Amino acid sequence: MKIGKLSESALQKVVFEQLHTRRDEVLVGPGIGEDCAALKLQEGEVFVTSTDPITGAVKEIGRLAVHVTANDLASAGAETIGLMVTALLPPMIKEAQIKKMMQQINAECEKLNIMVLGGHTEITAAVTQPVLSVTGIGKVKEDELILSSGAKPGQDIVVTKYLGMEGTGIIANEKEDELKEWFSDTFIDDAKAFLDDISVVPEGLIARKYASCMHDITESGVYGALWEISKASGVGVEVCIEDIPLRQHTIEFCERYDLNPYQLISSGSMLITTDHGRTLVNELEQAGIKATIIGHTTDSRDKVIYRQGKAANLEAPRQDELYKIYSENNRR
Repeated sequence: MKIGKLSESALQKVVFEQLHTRRDEVLVGPGIGEDCAALKLQEGEVFVTSTDPITGAVKEIGRLAVHVTANDLASAGAETIGLMVTALLPPMIKEAQIKKMMQQINAECEKLNIMVLGGHTEITAAVTQPVLSVTGIGKVKEDELILSSGAKPGQDIVVTKYLGMEGTGIIANEKEDELKEWFSDTFIDDAKAFLDDISVVPEGLIARKYASCMHDITESGVYGALWEISKASGVGVEVCIEDIPLRQHTIEFCERYDLNPYQLISSGSMLITTDHGRTLVNELEQAGIKATIIGHTTDSRDKVIYRQGKAANLEAPRQDELYKIYSENNRR
C-alpha cells in the first residue's frame, strides 16, 4: 500500500465499518476529520488512562491491543470506556489484513462494552511489521481508585489463572510451523486458545473490594510485577516459586526456546495484595477463576524468591523473554 494515511474510502471500509460498540459517555467519537473524542462523566467519577504498544505479536495483534490496555485499567479498579488506537503499518500490508485487525479489535471491544474513540492509521516505511499503540480511557469513583503503590506489609500475594499464558499463546501463533516439529496440532491449538482468556476484567471486578493493590502481569512476567509493586509500595516480597502456577504448554515451550517462564509476558494473570487472601481465592474460584496465594509482603524492601526452601534475591526486570524467540539463536 502507498505510504501515508489511509485514503478516506479505505478508512471508511476497513476501519470505521468494522467498529460497532457505542457508549453513552461518549459525546464525540471516531469520524472523518474528527481528531478528538469528547466524554462526559458523572459526579464523583474520575478519568483513568493507560497506554501500551503491541510490538511482539502480529497474528493476534488486534485482540491483544484491547486486552492489554483494558487490563491495566481494571487493575486500577476502573471500567474501560474507550480506546484511542494508533496503527503504524508497513507498506507490504494488505487492506484485508487491516480489516482483520480492526475486526479483532471490534470483537474484543464488544465483549467488554468498550468503544473505539478514535485514532490514527498510517502506512510507513518506519516499521517492518504492524505496530499498535493503544490509549485506554476508563472511569472509577474517586474513592474506589486502586494504585500499584497500595500494598502494605503482611499481606497475602495472590495471582489469578496461570502465568505466561499470553507469551505461550503468542509463541503458539507466531512459531506454529516450527512447533509442529515437536508437538501435536492439538497441543499447539490448546496453547493458541490461551489468548481467549487474557482479560483480567472479571477478576478485577471481584478483587477490588479486597485489594490494596492490583497489577496486571505483563512484560517481564511475574518477576517483573513483583519487583514493580515492591518498588511502588515500598514493601518487601517473599514468594515460593513452587506455588506459582504454570500450564504444561508454557513449561514445554519455554524449555524448547530456553526461556524463563517467570519472566514471560503474562496478560491474563493479575497480581493482588490483600489482607484477605483465602477469602479472595475462594470467591474467585466460585466465579470459575483459578487463584493462588504465592507469598506475602514484608516490612523490609527485600525481594526474595524461595526455591526448594533456598532463598535468592529477585533481580530487577530485564527484557521480556518473549523477544528471544525472534533471535538468531532461536531460529530453527
